[in-house]
Amino acid sequence: MTNVNNSIIMNMDAAGLSETTADQSPEMVRLERKQKLAAALRLFGKFGFDEGVAGHVTVRDPERLDHFWVNPMGKSFKQMSVSDLLLVDHTGAVVEGQGLLNGAAFTIHSRIHMAHPRITAAAHAHSVYGKSWSSLGRLLDPITQDACAFYNDHVVFDDFTGVVLDNSEGERIAAALGPHKAAILQNHGLLTVGESVDEAAWWFITMERCCQAQLLAEAAGTPRLIKPEYATQTRETVGSTLAGWFSFQPLHDVILAEQPELLD
Repeated sequence: MTNVNNSIIMNMDAAGLSETTADQSPEMVRLERKQKLAAALRLFGKFGFDEGVAGHVTVRDPERLDHFWVNPMGKSFKQMSVSDLLLVDHTGAVVEGQGLLNGAAFTIHSRIHMAHPRITAAAHAHSVYGKSWSSLGRLLDPITQDACAFYNDHVVFDDFTGVVLDNSEGERIAAALGPHKAAILQNHGLLTVGESVDEAAWWFITMERCCQAQLLAEAAGTPRLIKPEYATQTRETVGSTLAGWFSFQPLHDVILAEQPELLD
């Protein structure tokens, strides 16, 4: 089965199924990223990841690489549209859009985008199971196929000092993240990243569900772990950049069909 799945992923890659293609203009790439960002935020709202004004998803601008698009503070995930998004530079100035910039969004995301050129998008929210699991200060275990996506590919940031408003804490989070796809911010919540909005959003959605699954499993007994060699092998299939991008597409299609006004 692994060989079949790997073959499918390789064929998808060869077909050019990714965020953008080389012949797209920067304007087209920017619009696509903003549309995917608005869709991801609507999905986060649909799944109940919102908590008051907490939570933010960002995507790097394709031309101004030291700028990123972000949801404004005080606007519900459930009502987010493309026209609501803010363009922010790495000094914290709102360059385009109307609305309030969340201080924690700037502190965390600006430092991540500055430190990691590989990262196009990042997602953080105070989802119920993610913040519950974060209070334990533990990595997720490879107890399911889905959890293997994060095997040896996420970290725990255990230096909670309150609401993240100091740039130095944003820098420490970015440093702790390193080359990984996700961080568990102890006593806070989850943070996921990717080479596209699609990937970052999918890692958040599936990581939240993995937290839920492990909390349920440990409440019922002692989960049996997948052997390291099989967990690693499984991660290569379900935890790749392309697998993350592709897994988001059905959710994106559903939210767009249900809520086409998000493109306004």
